[in-house]
Amino acid sequence: MINKLRAILLHPRRAVTKKMIQAFGDYETKLRANVIARPNYGFCLYNAAKLAERLGYTKISVIEFGVAGGNGLLNFEYHAEQVCKLIPIEIEIYGFDRGEGLPKPVDYRDLPYHWKEGFYKMDVEALEAKLTKAKLILGDISDTLSNFVENCNPAPIGAISFDLDFYSSTKSALAVFNTNHKYLLPRVFCYFDDTIGTDISLYNDFTGQRLAIKEFNKENENIKLGYPYHLSNSDSYWRNQIWIAHLFHHPHYNTFVSDMEQQLPLDL
Repeated sequence: MINKLRAILLHPRRAVTKKMIQAFGDYETKLRANVIARPNYGFCLYNAAKLAERLGYTKISVIEFGVAGGNGLLNFEYHAEQVCKLIPIEIEIYGFDRGEGLPKPVDYRDLPYHWKEGFYKMDVEALEAKLTKAKLILGDISDTLSNFVENCNPAPIGAISFDLDFYSSTKSALAVFNTNHKYLLPRVFCYFDDTIGTDISLYNDFTGQRLAIKEFNKENENIKLGYPYHLSNSDSYWRNQIWIAHLFHHPHYNTFVSDMEQQLPLDL
């Protein structure tokens, strides 16, 4: 189905086809065709829900680290609503942000040539008035994340968007994977917004989010953030910003979730 859909979208009339899918396609088709708002959020949430269902979970959580104006958090609500129609699972949504915009960069690793203190300030009242499902958690990430589990008792986390911009903030947010396994799926679908960039931002492996990811993998023997290579043939920009957190010591990491029928008949 996916290969057939890709072939359709590569047709010279691809733009028309996409418009048709956008107008008349169901949620799954729109998501695969990349004709839906923030498909990166949908991809992570949808696949987390599928994994959770195969593992026997009835509820999961998704997190947005770095809410800014709030469009992403509202979009998570939309995707959660659609996914719950397809998969019998409850979805909790949490958004972490200072509410006051970016803090002052700590050093060169936070890319002060690209980010400035105060960027992306939130209108808290306006956003909270629009939210119907998500819970907003305000404060410095190093403080709010440390008591998140105790205060919220979240369902197992299956998908996370990391959009904190800075190396230092992302480094703090990655501590979420060091919580008790009961609060995490064995594989967590992650989107890192600031890992490709432009000819101005020039993200690299020695600053910003990429450095935070690199250091996290070096410091954690039994938890690794890895690139999902099945996405490497896609021409969608955002797919290069997806990582999967593998929790090797999770009690359900080795639980079988693949298709049961995998025998190949002998061709005579």
